[in-house]
Amino acid sequence: MRQVIRIIAVLALILGAAPAMAEGPASLAPLAKKLSDAVVNISTTQTVKGPQGVPLPKVPKGSPFEEFFEDFFNKKGGAPRVDRKVSSLGSGFVIDGTEGLIVTNNHVIDGADEIIVNFHDGTKLTVEKVLGKDVKSDIALLKVNPKKPLVDVKFGSSTALEVGDWVLAIGNPFGLGGSVSVGIISAKSRDINSGPYDDYLQTDAAINKGNSGGPLFNMDGEVVGVNTAIISPTGGSIGIGFAVPSDTVVAVVDQLKQYGETRRGWLGVKIQTVTDDIAETLSVPESRGALVSAVTPGSPAAQGGLETGDVIMKFDGKDVTTMRGLPKIVAQTQIGKTVDVEVLRKGATKTLQIKVGLLQDEIAGESKPEDEESDSSQGPPPVVSEVIGLKLVPLTDEIRRKYGLDEKVTGAVIDDIDPDSPAAQKGLKPGDVVVEAGQNPVSNPDDVVKSVDKVKKSGRKAVLLRVEDGKGDLRFVAVPLDAKPE
Repeated sequence: MRQVIRIIAVLALILGAAPAMAEGPASLAPLAKKLSDAVVNISTTQTVKGPQGVPLPKVPKGSPFEEFFEDFFNKKGGAPRVDRKVSSLGSGFVIDGTEGLIVTNNHVIDGADEIIVNFHDGTKLTVEKVLGKDVKSDIALLKVNPKKPLVDVKFGSSTALEVGDWVLAIGNPFGLGGSVSVGIISAKSRDINSGPYDDYLQTDAAINKGNSGGPLFNMDGEVVGVNTAIISPTGGSIGIGFAVPSDTVVAVVDQLKQYGETRRGWLGVKIQTVTDDIAETLSVPESRGALVSAVTPGSPAAQGGLETGDVIMKFDGKDVTTMRGLPKIVAQTQIGKTVDVEVLRKGATKTLQIKVGLLQDEIAGESKPEDEESDSSQGPPPVVSEVIGLKLVPLTDEIRRKYGLDEKVTGAVIDDIDPDSPAAQKGLKPGDVVVEAGQNPVSNPDDVVKSVDKVKKSGRKAVLLRVEDGKGDLRFVAVPLDAKPE
């Protein structure tokens, strides 16, 4: 009887809580009223070159209409170019009311000749200066000269947010201004392939055109994100919006204030994902970490002893759970700091000390050491070696010309491939050069055959190849050894 009573009591609690959860948060009117004055509408104007005009109709040469059309169309095949003004709208928010500092998206103000900030009370201020902008995070910092202190807002922690937390968006959708929408955090750390540091918050709060650059608030009235992008087949909100996390924005804004630009850490490696099959060949306990496929000569990575084939498991005490996670960690590391980098190298854990460098947008003049050229004479046709569905040939002058390979490339060239083999399914193709097999350097096709045999005898299910294509890009490929018989 007591058990029945307990069950009824629990059900009563659940049913009693259901209506409260269905209603959502209490009225957001006080919060919206408090925050609206700090949220601004941003309008920009940009001068663009007008179109050349209507193209000149084609008329027969010598026709009596030829002269008429030339006169009518300005004798240049069209009307002269006319400069025209283009306007756009976005959102932003004040982070320092005394100094007049405003945060928005870079794409909102990019290329603008004039930027006007419209406040909730009808006041308009012209932006005196763009203090800095960062294309990679799509954040810009603007400065206005207020006659009196502006209402501003503070940043909160995006790390502390959890999926399901309520959030509030205020912005300028479709130029309407001062619009408030509410929703929840739908997901965190979203990668939408917009840049190397994608780490977006996803929300179902209505975000539309014109909301870009506006703030996403938590229920304490703190900015936890900057609304930046939406997924929509119609151009309107379908409940999938993305915001740059406040923790990222704070770091970028601090650097824009100090330097007028962002300064990110640089390691100097090319990396790729540790897939399940690659993990098996490298004895990585889980499919995590970042696999180093190339090291830039003279870079912090090279000076610190990182090698191709290393799997970076930890950087500065932070776990590298995915390949895309490493660039974000490195970028946020203090320039000049010497950090511990834990790598897995040929099955053994090793810790390196690497001094983080400064990332340059364009690193020019990266040269590789010159390799000595070997004399290659016109001899008999190269011997073809066949293994795991690949037909491999030595690198000769003729083969280099055939596939457009650089003189410094060494290894064994894939001259043909079984289209039904696991190697083909992994994306290998004729013209690719195998430079390592089983983590051993390759100088000729026989080296590949020997490495494959060695891997088979060890009982492994796949052989790890390091491959270079005609563009000089290097990558690792784990090729299963259960290829069908020839």
